[in-house]
Order: sequence, then structure tokens, then C-alpha cells
Amino acid sequence: MRTTLEIPNELIREAKELSGIKTKTDAIIIALEEFVRRRKSKRILELKGSLDKDFDYKESRRKR
Repeated sequence: MRTTLEIPNELIREAKELSGIKTKTDAIIIALEEFVRRRKSKRILELKGSLDKDFDYKESRRKR
């Protein structure tokens, strides 16, 4: 999908340099993938402590 964006050149240059990526497009794709991965991880971490302490995962895996 083609999209027109105004991204600071310095930010793109730094992202390309840090990642070793050659193209602007690839640098943006990598950055977005990392952003999504981090947000998903954050949501998982927010669940910590929200499960019932008496939950028996082995029991839940048994075939019924």
C-alpha cells in the first residue's frame, strides 16, 4: 500500500543506521513490527497476577 508520510530525515537515517537496513521502506516496516511486538508484550505483562492462583493448568489440558 502506498502512503505519503512526513517523517524527519534524521529519524529515518538513525533507524537505518541502527538496524543496518538499506531502504527507508524496510526501516519503517521493521520499526512498526517492533512497535506492535512491544505493545503485545506489554499487554501480556499487564495480565500478570490477574489469573486465579488456584488455577491448575495441567487439569485444563486433560482431555475430557
